[in-house]
Amino acid sequence: MQAESPITVACIQMEPKIGEKKANVAHSLDKIAEAAGKGARLIVLPELCNSGYVFASRHEAFTLAEPVPNGPTSEAWLEAARRHGAVIVAGICERAGDALYNSAAIVGPDGFIGTYRKVHLWGAENLFFEPGDLGVPVWKTEFGRMAVAICYDGCFPETYRLAALQGADILCVPTNWVPMPDQPANTLVMANILAMGGAHSNSMYVATADRVGVERDQPFLGCSLIVSHTGFPLAGPASKTEAEIIYAELNLSDARRKRVLNNFNQPLRDRRIDLYDEMLGASIKRGWY
Repeated sequence: MQAESPITVACIQMEPKIGEKKANVAHSLDKIAEAAGKGARLIVLPELCNSGYVFASRHEAFTLAEPVPNGPTSEAWLEAARRHGAVIVAGICERAGDALYNSAAIVGPDGFIGTYRKVHLWGAENLFFEPGDLGVPVWKTEFGRMAVAICYDGCFPETYRLAALQGADILCVPTNWVPMPDQPANTLVMANILAMGGAHSNSMYVATADRVGVERDQPFLGCSLIVSHTGFPLAGPASKTEAEIIYAELNLSDARRKRVLNNFNQPLRDRRIDLYDEMLGASIKRGWY
């Protein structure tokens, strides 16, 4: 594929059922096939979409967890990626020895690409999961460079910036957004605003796939969104209550080629690294900007 070729990105908004892993994975495969049938080459699914989110105990979480990439869910997604010629980013409950992680498996037509482990844990996740220990990796694919974040990670500007400074063209976000305190009814949900701000400040596409429904009394927000490197929506927000797939055709090279805002300003170049650490204290190599 030529660097300047556009691709179709799909974000699958679905409603996993807690504990029904086999049915959840089967449903995800159906939706992946539907998205691929409409030309999607990059497909993002929600956080913990194979297991459900609201665990009653660590024991329940552990029984639903799997190794990545050698577990049955990862293998099913790997086969789907090969069959459909697509890169898939999907949230999974990962078991690594006796440790549990809220993770995303990243798979492609040529096999396993990588694992992202959620860095910033939300609420009761702290009872079940270890904080992610893999940092904010960036992976090179045939259509561009991509990074991943999960849900609460999107509240931290450092997440977007560390991805951008390592050359990411797009940040894929499996998520399970929940209501925030004092959210006005007549504005975008805060998670959408944060995604738009992160995209704009870092000249990076952002593709978010949320879930819908209520699980063990916890409501979820829907509102999946695909954002341009300019910060403005390309697709969505999706429904607050209904499952659906949103699509956007985009050219990932625009995240670098059109990074300039005007004759004077370019967000990453204009950082005052004489006043603060260029890499925000992270021990990672410098990328492109």
